[in-house]
Amino acid sequence: MQSMFEFEQAPPISVPYRFFLGGPLFAVAAGLLLAFGGVDVLASRWNPQLLAVVHLLTLGFMLQIMAGALLQVLPVAAGANVPRPLWLAAVTQVGLAGGAILLAIGFAAGSAWAFRLAIPLISVSVAIHVLFCGYALVRTQAQGATVLALRIAVPALVPTVVFGSLLASAFGWGQTLPMMELVSAHVAWGFLGWGLLLVMGVAYLVVPMFQLTPPYRPRLALLLPLLTLLFLAVWTGLDLFARGGGLRLALALMQVGVVATFAVATLVLQRQRRRKQADVSLRFWRTGMIVLLAVVFLAVAALFNTDPMIQDRLEVLMGVLLIIGVFMSLINGMLYKIVPFLNWLHLQRLISPVPNMKHMLGDKAMAGQFRVHMAALVCVALAVFLPSLTVPAGLLLAASGLWLEWNLASAVLLYRRLALGQNTPSAKAPVQPAGR
Repeated sequence: MQSMFEFEQAPPISVPYRFFLGGPLFAVAAGLLLAFGGVDVLASRWNPQLLAVVHLLTLGFMLQIMAGALLQVLPVAAGANVPRPLWLAAVTQVGLAGGAILLAIGFAAGSAWAFRLAIPLISVSVAIHVLFCGYALVRTQAQGATVLALRIAVPALVPTVVFGSLLASAFGWGQTLPMMELVSAHVAWGFLGWGLLLVMGVAYLVVPMFQLTPPYRPRLALLLPLLTLLFLAVWTGLDLFARGGGLRLALALMQVGVVATFAVATLVLQRQRRRKQADVSLRFWRTGMIVLLAVVFLAVAALFNTDPMIQDRLEVLMGVLLIIGVFMSLINGMLYKIVPFLNWLHLQRLISPVPNMKHMLGDKAMAGQFRVHMAALVCVALAVFLPSLTVPAGLLLAASGLWLEWNLASAVLLYRRLALGQNTPSAKAPVQPAGR
Protein backbone atom coordinates (compact mmCIF):
# COMPACT_ATOMS: atom_id res chain seq x y z
CA MET A 1 0.00 0.00 0.00
CA GLN A 2 2.61 2.53 0.98
CA SER A 3 4.48 2.28 -2.29
CA MET A 4 1.52 3.92 -3.99
CA PHE A 5 1.87 7.10 -1.93
CA GLU A 6 4.53 9.67 -1.08
CA PHE A 7 4.02 9.83 2.68
CA GLU A 8 7.30 11.66 3.24
CA GLN A 9 5.87 14.60 1.27
CA ALA A 10 2.93 15.04 3.65
CA PRO A 11 2.55 18.65 4.87
CA PRO A 12 2.82 19.46 8.59
CA ILE A 13 -0.07 17.88 10.44
CA SER A 14 -1.34 21.30 11.54
CA VAL A 15 -2.18 22.16 7.90
CA PRO A 16 -5.18 19.83 7.46
CA TYR A 17 -6.06 19.84 11.17
CA ARG A 18 -6.81 23.55 11.35
CA PHE A 19 -9.45 23.09 8.62
CA PHE A 20 -10.78 19.85 10.12
CA LEU A 21 -11.26 21.43 13.55
CA GLY A 22 -12.79 24.62 12.16
CA GLY A 23 -15.43 23.03 9.93
CA PRO A 24 -17.68 21.32 12.51
CA LEU A 25 -18.16 24.62 14.38
CA PHE A 26 -20.01 25.95 11.35
CA ALA A 27 -22.28 22.90 11.38
CA VAL A 28 -23.10 23.75 14.99
CA ALA A 29 -23.88 27.35 14.01
CA ALA A 30 -26.03 26.20 11.08
CA GLY A 31 -28.00 23.85 13.31
CA LEU A 32 -28.67 26.56 15.89
CA LEU A 33 -29.75 29.02 13.19
CA LEU A 34 -32.08 26.38 11.75
CA ALA A 35 -33.54 25.69 15.19
CA PHE A 36 -34.09 29.30 16.21
CA GLY A 37 -34.60 31.00 12.84
CA GLY A 38 -38.33 30.34 12.85
CA VAL A 39 -40.52 27.40 11.91
CA ASP A 40 -40.76 28.65 8.31
CA VAL A 41 -37.01 28.38 7.63
CA LEU A 42 -37.57 25.42 5.29
CA ALA A 43 -40.73 26.87 3.74
CA SER A 44 -38.90 28.00 0.59
CA ARG A 45 -35.46 27.68 -0.96
CA TRP A 46 -35.40 31.49 -1.11
CA ASN A 47 -35.91 32.00 2.62
CA PRO A 48 -33.03 34.25 3.83
CA GLN A 49 -32.54 32.19 7.00
CA LEU A 50 -32.29 29.00 4.95
CA LEU A 51 -29.76 30.61 2.61
CA ALA A 52 -27.70 31.54 5.66
CA VAL A 53 -27.87 27.94 6.92
CA VAL A 54 -26.92 26.59 3.49
CA HIS A 55 -23.83 28.79 3.22
CA LEU A 56 -22.69 28.01 6.75
CA LEU A 57 -22.77 24.33 5.75
CA THR A 58 -21.39 24.62 2.22
CA LEU A 59 -18.77 27.32 2.68
CA GLY A 60 -18.03 27.01 6.39
CA PHE A 61 -18.19 23.22 6.80
CA MET A 62 -17.87 21.54 3.39
CA LEU A 63 -15.47 23.85 1.56
CA GLN A 64 -13.26 24.41 4.59
CA ILE A 65 -12.77 20.70 5.33
CA MET A 66 -12.45 19.76 1.66
CA ALA A 67 -9.83 22.48 1.16
CA GLY A 68 -7.84 21.10 4.09
CA ALA A 69 -8.14 17.54 2.80
CA LEU A 70 -6.93 18.69 -0.62
CA LEU A 71 -3.73 20.12 0.88
CA GLN A 72 -3.09 16.68 2.39
CA VAL A 73 -4.09 14.59 -0.64
CA LEU A 74 -2.20 16.49 -3.33
CA PRO A 75 1.39 15.89 -2.14
CA VAL A 76 0.77 12.39 -0.75
CA ALA A 77 -1.43 10.82 -3.41
CA ALA A 78 -0.65 12.92 -6.49
CA GLY A 79 2.98 13.89 -5.86
CA ALA A 80 1.89 17.53 -6.18
CA ASN A 81 3.80 19.56 -3.62
CA VAL A 82 1.85 22.69 -2.68
CA PRO A 83 4.19 25.65 -1.99
CA ARG A 84 4.24 27.18 1.51
CA PRO A 85 1.45 25.00 2.96
CA LEU A 86 1.54 26.56 6.45
CA TRP A 87 1.12 30.09 5.10
CA LEU A 88 -1.48 28.96 2.57
CA ALA A 89 -3.54 27.14 5.21
CA ALA A 90 -3.52 30.11 7.57
CA VAL A 91 -4.54 32.65 4.93
CA THR A 92 -7.22 30.61 3.18
CA GLN A 93 -8.83 29.29 6.34
CA VAL A 94 -9.25 32.78 7.77
CA GLY A 95 -10.73 33.96 4.48
CA LEU A 96 -13.13 31.04 4.10
CA ALA A 97 -14.27 31.16 7.72
CA GLY A 98 -14.69 34.92 7.72
CA GLY A 99 -16.48 34.85 4.38
CA ALA A 100 -18.91 32.19 5.58
CA ILE A 101 -19.74 34.24 8.68
CA LEU A 102 -20.26 37.41 6.64
CA LEU A 103 -22.50 35.67 4.10
CA ALA A 104 -24.60 34.20 6.90
CA ILE A 105 -24.98 37.66 8.42
CA GLY A 106 -25.82 39.11 5.03
CA PHE A 107 -28.61 36.61 4.40
CA ALA A 108 -29.99 36.37 7.92
CA ALA A 109 -29.91 40.09 8.71
CA GLY A 110 -30.34 41.45 5.18
CA SER A 111 -27.08 43.38 5.58
CA ALA A 112 -25.68 44.85 2.36
CA TRP A 113 -22.31 45.67 3.94
CA ALA A 114 -21.82 42.03 4.95
CA PHE A 115 -22.16 40.98 1.31
CA ARG A 116 -19.77 43.72 0.22
CA LEU A 117 -17.12 42.51 2.66
CA ALA A 118 -17.70 38.82 1.95
CA ILE A 119 -17.16 39.05 -1.81
CA PRO A 120 -13.48 40.12 -1.81
CA LEU A 121 -12.64 38.00 1.25
CA ILE A 122 -13.96 34.77 -0.27
CA SER A 123 -12.77 35.57 -3.80
CA VAL A 124 -9.19 36.32 -2.76
CA SER A 125 -9.00 33.28 -0.45
CA VAL A 126 -10.31 30.91 -3.12
CA ALA A 127 -8.11 32.46 -5.80
CA ILE A 128 -4.98 31.93 -3.67
CA HIS A 129 -5.98 28.37 -2.83
CA VAL A 130 -6.74 27.49 -6.46
CA LEU A 131 -3.52 29.08 -7.74
CA PHE A 132 -1.30 27.23 -5.27
CA CYS A 133 -3.07 23.88 -5.70
CA GLY A 134 -3.36 24.34 -9.47
CA TYR A 135 0.36 25.09 -9.69
CA ALA A 136 1.12 21.85 -7.83
CA LEU A 137 -1.22 19.83 -10.07
CA VAL A 138 0.27 21.25 -13.27
CA ARG A 139 3.80 20.38 -12.17
CA THR A 140 3.15 16.83 -11.02
CA GLN A 141 4.02 13.97 -13.35
CA ALA A 142 1.44 11.67 -11.75
CA GLN A 143 -1.37 10.30 -13.90
CA GLY A 144 -4.59 8.41 -13.28
CA ALA A 145 -8.23 8.92 -12.39
CA THR A 146 -7.56 10.64 -9.06
CA VAL A 147 -5.24 13.24 -10.59
CA LEU A 148 -7.68 13.84 -13.46
CA ALA A 149 -10.60 14.38 -11.09
CA LEU A 150 -8.56 16.77 -8.97
CA ARG A 151 -7.34 18.68 -12.00
CA ILE A 152 -10.96 19.32 -12.96
CA ALA A 153 -12.32 19.87 -9.43
CA VAL A 154 -9.79 22.51 -8.33
CA PRO A 155 -10.40 24.98 -11.19
CA ALA A 156 -14.15 24.23 -11.01
CA LEU A 157 -14.14 26.15 -7.74
CA VAL A 158 -13.47 29.34 -9.73
CA PRO A 159 -16.80 29.53 -11.64
CA THR A 160 -18.57 28.47 -8.44
CA VAL A 161 -17.19 31.54 -6.66
CA VAL A 162 -17.58 33.84 -9.69
CA PHE A 163 -21.28 33.05 -10.03
CA GLY A 164 -21.72 33.29 -6.27
CA SER A 165 -19.96 36.65 -6.16
CA LEU A 166 -22.21 38.00 -8.89
CA LEU A 167 -25.25 36.90 -6.89
CA ALA A 168 -23.84 38.45 -3.70
CA SER A 169 -23.18 41.72 -5.55
CA ALA A 170 -26.89 41.88 -6.39
CA PHE A 171 -27.62 41.88 -2.64
CA GLY A 172 -24.70 44.13 -1.74
CA TRP A 173 -25.08 46.81 -4.41
CA GLY A 174 -28.56 46.14 -5.80
CA GLN A 175 -27.36 45.22 -9.27
CA THR A 176 -29.90 43.85 -11.75
CA LEU A 177 -28.75 40.42 -12.91
CA PRO A 178 -30.32 37.24 -14.34
CA MET A 179 -30.68 35.73 -10.87
CA MET A 180 -32.31 32.40 -11.74
CA GLU A 181 -29.69 31.53 -14.35
CA LEU A 182 -26.83 32.56 -12.05
CA VAL A 183 -28.26 30.53 -9.17
CA SER A 184 -28.52 27.44 -11.39
CA ALA A 185 -24.92 27.86 -12.59
CA HIS A 186 -23.64 28.53 -9.05
CA VAL A 187 -25.34 25.43 -7.66
CA ALA A 188 -24.30 23.20 -10.58
CA TRP A 189 -20.62 24.14 -10.45
CA GLY A 190 -20.53 24.05 -6.65
CA PHE A 191 -22.15 20.66 -6.11
CA LEU A 192 -21.07 18.88 -9.32
CA GLY A 193 -17.91 20.65 -10.47
CA TRP A 194 -16.25 21.19 -7.10
CA GLY A 195 -18.04 18.93 -4.65
CA LEU A 196 -18.79 15.76 -6.60
CA LEU A 197 -15.54 15.73 -8.57
CA LEU A 198 -13.49 16.16 -5.42
CA VAL A 199 -15.48 13.35 -3.80
CA MET A 200 -14.74 11.17 -6.84
CA GLY A 201 -11.03 11.90 -6.66
CA VAL A 202 -10.88 11.17 -2.93
CA ALA A 203 -13.08 8.09 -3.27
CA TYR A 204 -10.77 6.56 -5.87
CA LEU A 205 -8.12 6.65 -3.12
CA VAL A 206 -9.79 6.11 0.23
CA VAL A 207 -12.42 3.53 -0.69
CA PRO A 208 -9.91 0.87 -1.82
CA MET A 209 -7.27 1.95 0.73
CA PHE A 210 -9.32 2.22 3.91
CA GLN A 211 -12.36 0.10 3.13
CA LEU A 212 -10.27 -2.70 1.60
CA THR A 213 -12.26 -2.92 -1.63
CA PRO A 214 -11.10 -3.66 -5.19
CA PRO A 215 -10.14 -0.50 -7.12
CA TYR A 216 -12.60 1.35 -9.33
CA ARG A 217 -12.56 0.23 -12.95
CA PRO A 218 -9.91 2.46 -14.61
CA ARG A 219 -11.93 3.41 -17.69
CA LEU A 220 -15.04 4.20 -15.66
CA ALA A 221 -13.04 6.23 -13.15
CA LEU A 222 -11.57 8.34 -15.98
CA LEU A 223 -14.84 8.71 -17.89
CA LEU A 224 -17.05 9.99 -15.04
CA PRO A 225 -15.10 13.23 -14.35
CA LEU A 226 -14.77 13.99 -18.07
CA LEU A 227 -18.51 13.56 -18.67
CA THR A 228 -19.26 15.80 -15.69
CA LEU A 229 -16.99 18.54 -17.04
CA LEU A 230 -18.60 18.24 -20.49
CA PHE A 231 -22.06 18.52 -18.97
CA LEU A 232 -21.19 21.57 -16.87
CA ALA A 233 -19.53 23.45 -19.72
CA VAL A 234 -22.27 22.89 -22.31
CA TRP A 235 -25.23 23.08 -19.94
CA THR A 236 -24.05 26.35 -18.35
CA GLY A 237 -23.64 28.02 -21.71
CA LEU A 238 -27.09 26.92 -22.88
CA ASP A 239 -28.73 27.90 -19.59
CA LEU A 240 -27.16 31.37 -19.35
CA PHE A 241 -28.25 32.20 -22.89
CA ALA A 242 -31.66 30.47 -22.56
CA ARG A 243 -31.11 28.16 -25.50
CA GLY A 244 -31.54 24.48 -26.30
CA GLY A 245 -34.31 23.50 -23.91
CA GLY A 246 -34.43 19.94 -25.22
CA LEU A 247 -30.65 19.65 -25.22
CA ARG A 248 -30.45 20.99 -21.67
CA LEU A 249 -32.88 18.31 -20.54
CA ALA A 250 -30.87 15.61 -22.30
CA LEU A 251 -27.66 16.88 -20.70
CA ALA A 252 -29.27 16.94 -17.27
CA LEU A 253 -30.44 13.34 -17.69
CA MET A 254 -26.94 12.37 -18.81
CA GLN A 255 -25.43 13.92 -15.69
CA VAL A 256 -28.01 12.19 -13.51
CA GLY A 257 -26.84 8.93 -15.06
CA VAL A 258 -23.20 9.79 -14.31
CA VAL A 259 -23.99 10.50 -10.65
CA ALA A 260 -26.00 7.30 -10.32
CA THR A 261 -23.20 5.28 -11.94
CA PHE A 262 -20.65 6.60 -9.45
CA ALA A 263 -22.92 5.83 -6.50
CA VAL A 264 -23.74 2.31 -7.69
CA ALA A 265 -20.09 1.56 -8.51
CA THR A 266 -19.05 2.61 -5.00
CA LEU A 267 -21.76 0.51 -3.33
CA VAL A 268 -20.80 -2.51 -5.43
CA LEU A 269 -17.15 -2.17 -4.44
CA GLN A 270 -18.12 -1.87 -0.78
CA ARG A 271 -19.99 -5.17 -1.02
CA GLN A 272 -16.79 -6.74 -2.33
CA ARG A 273 -14.57 -5.50 0.50
CA ARG A 274 -12.20 -8.00 2.10
CA ARG A 275 -13.15 -7.05 5.65
CA LYS A 276 -16.85 -7.84 6.09
CA GLN A 277 -17.38 -6.06 9.41
CA ALA A 278 -18.74 -2.56 8.75
CA ASP A 279 -17.14 0.22 10.79
CA VAL A 280 -18.52 3.73 11.32
CA SER A 281 -16.62 5.23 8.39
CA LEU A 282 -18.09 2.64 6.02
CA ARG A 283 -21.59 3.36 7.34
CA PHE A 284 -21.13 7.06 6.62
CA TRP A 285 -19.92 6.35 3.09
CA ARG A 286 -22.69 3.85 2.44
CA THR A 287 -25.26 6.36 3.72
CA GLY A 288 -23.85 9.02 1.42
CA MET A 289 -24.09 6.80 -1.65
CA ILE A 290 -27.61 5.59 -0.87
CA VAL A 291 -28.83 9.15 -0.28
CA LEU A 292 -27.09 10.21 -3.51
CA LEU A 293 -29.23 7.67 -5.37
CA ALA A 294 -32.31 9.11 -3.66
CA VAL A 295 -31.30 12.58 -4.86
CA VAL A 296 -30.93 11.18 -8.39
CA PHE A 297 -34.50 9.87 -8.23
CA LEU A 298 -35.80 13.24 -6.97
CA ALA A 299 -33.82 15.09 -9.65
CA VAL A 300 -35.48 13.07 -12.40
CA ALA A 301 -38.88 13.82 -10.85
CA ALA A 302 -38.02 17.53 -10.70
CA LEU A 303 -36.96 17.60 -14.35
CA PHE A 304 -40.43 16.46 -15.48
CA ASN A 305 -42.49 18.29 -12.84
CA THR A 306 -44.57 21.31 -13.90
CA ASP A 307 -46.18 22.26 -10.57
CA PRO A 308 -44.32 25.24 -8.97
CA MET A 309 -45.27 24.28 -5.40
CA ILE A 310 -44.12 20.68 -5.82
CA GLN A 311 -40.97 21.93 -7.55
CA ASP A 312 -40.07 24.13 -4.58
CA ARG A 313 -40.56 21.27 -2.11
CA LEU A 314 -38.47 18.95 -4.29
CA GLU A 315 -35.65 21.48 -4.52
CA VAL A 316 -35.56 22.08 -0.76
CA LEU A 317 -35.62 18.34 -0.06
CA MET A 318 -32.88 17.68 -2.61
CA GLY A 319 -30.76 20.39 -1.03
CA VAL A 320 -31.20 18.91 2.45
CA LEU A 321 -30.38 15.40 1.27
CA LEU A 322 -27.43 16.52 -0.84
CA ILE A 323 -25.77 18.70 1.80
CA ILE A 324 -26.49 16.74 4.98
CA GLY A 325 -27.11 13.25 3.62
CA VAL A 326 -24.42 13.09 0.94
CA PHE A 327 -21.59 15.56 1.45
CA MET A 328 -21.67 15.80 5.24
CA SER A 329 -21.96 12.01 5.54
CA LEU A 330 -19.01 11.45 3.21
CA ILE A 331 -16.92 14.11 4.94
CA ASN A 332 -17.63 12.50 8.32
CA GLY A 333 -16.61 9.12 6.95
CA MET A 334 -13.45 10.57 5.43
CA LEU A 335 -12.44 12.35 8.63
CA TYR A 336 -12.85 9.22 10.74
CA LYS A 337 -10.30 7.46 8.55
CA ILE A 338 -7.91 10.26 7.65
CA VAL A 339 -7.45 11.76 11.13
CA PRO A 340 -6.41 8.48 12.83
CA PHE A 341 -4.22 7.70 9.85
CA LEU A 342 -2.50 11.11 10.01
CA ASN A 343 -1.88 10.65 13.72
CA TRP A 344 -0.34 7.22 13.04
CA LEU A 345 1.71 8.51 10.10
CA HIS A 346 3.22 11.54 11.83
CA LEU A 347 3.85 9.76 15.13
CA GLN A 348 6.11 7.28 13.33
CA ARG A 349 8.67 10.08 13.07
CA LEU A 350 8.42 10.96 16.74
CA ILE A 351 7.85 7.92 18.96
CA SER A 352 8.19 4.17 19.05
CA PRO A 353 6.14 2.09 19.34
CA VAL A 354 3.24 3.82 17.56
CA PRO A 355 -0.29 2.95 18.76
CA ASN A 356 -2.68 1.25 16.38
CA MET A 357 -5.07 3.53 14.48
CA LYS A 358 -7.96 2.07 16.48
CA HIS A 359 -6.58 3.78 19.58
CA MET A 360 -6.73 7.23 17.96
CA LEU A 361 -10.53 7.56 17.99
CA GLY A 362 -12.98 5.63 20.13
CA ASP A 363 -15.45 3.42 18.25
CA LYS A 364 -18.27 4.24 20.68
CA ALA A 365 -17.76 7.98 20.24
CA MET A 366 -17.82 7.70 16.44
CA ALA A 367 -20.85 5.38 16.49
CA GLY A 368 -22.73 7.76 18.77
CA GLN A 369 -22.08 10.70 16.48
CA PHE A 370 -23.18 8.62 13.48
CA ARG A 371 -26.54 7.92 15.13
CA VAL A 372 -27.07 11.61 15.93
CA HIS A 373 -26.11 12.54 12.37
CA MET A 374 -28.65 10.07 10.98
CA ALA A 375 -31.33 11.38 13.32
CA ALA A 376 -30.55 14.93 12.16
CA LEU A 377 -30.75 13.91 8.50
CA VAL A 378 -34.13 12.22 8.93
CA CYS A 379 -35.52 15.02 11.07
CA VAL A 380 -34.43 17.84 8.74
CA ALA A 381 -35.85 15.96 5.73
CA LEU A 382 -39.18 15.50 7.52
CA ALA A 383 -39.15 19.15 8.60
CA VAL A 384 -39.37 20.14 4.93
CA PHE A 385 -42.97 18.90 5.10
CA LEU A 386 -43.61 19.17 8.87
CA PRO A 387 -42.44 22.63 10.05
CA SER A 388 -43.06 21.68 13.69
CA LEU A 389 -39.93 19.48 13.48
CA THR A 390 -37.65 22.39 12.52
CA VAL A 391 -36.47 23.09 16.06
CA PRO A 392 -35.51 19.50 16.97
CA ALA A 393 -34.01 19.08 13.50
CA GLY A 394 -31.75 22.08 14.01
CA LEU A 395 -30.75 20.99 17.50
CA LEU A 396 -29.86 17.50 16.27
CA LEU A 397 -27.75 18.99 13.48
CA ALA A 398 -25.94 21.21 15.99
CA ALA A 399 -25.43 18.25 18.34
CA SER A 400 -23.94 16.17 15.51
CA GLY A 401 -21.52 18.95 14.61
CA LEU A 402 -20.54 19.44 18.26
CA TRP A 403 -19.95 15.71 18.73
CA LEU A 404 -17.82 15.58 15.59
CA GLU A 405 -15.77 18.50 16.91
CA TRP A 406 -15.29 16.73 20.23
CA ASN A 407 -14.16 13.50 18.57
CA LEU A 408 -11.69 15.25 16.28
CA ALA A 409 -10.34 17.45 19.07
CA SER A 410 -9.83 14.35 21.22
CA ALA A 411 -7.76 12.73 18.47
CA VAL A 412 -5.70 15.89 18.00
CA LEU A 413 -5.05 16.20 21.74
CA LEU A 414 -4.01 12.54 21.86
CA TYR A 415 -1.52 13.19 19.07
CA ARG A 416 -0.15 16.16 20.97
CA ARG A 417 0.27 14.17 24.18
CA LEU A 418 2.01 11.32 22.38
CA ALA A 419 4.20 13.67 20.33
CA LEU A 420 5.33 15.39 23.53
CA GLY A 421 6.28 12.01 24.98
CA GLN A 422 3.59 11.84 27.65
CA ASN A 423 2.73 8.27 28.56
CA THR A 424 -0.84 7.18 28.02
CA PRO A 425 -2.36 3.70 28.04
CA SER A 426 -2.71 3.78 24.26
CA ALA A 427 0.91 4.82 23.85
CA LYS A 428 1.97 1.48 25.27
CA ALA A 429 -0.02 -0.51 22.75
CA PRO A 430 2.01 -2.63 20.31
CA VAL A 431 2.86 -1.29 16.91
CA GLN A 432 0.30 -2.30 14.28
CA PRO A 433 -0.07 -1.72 10.55
CA ALA A 434 -1.91 1.39 9.42
CA GLY A 435 -5.01 -0.46 8.23
CA ARG A 436 -8.02 -0.70 10.48
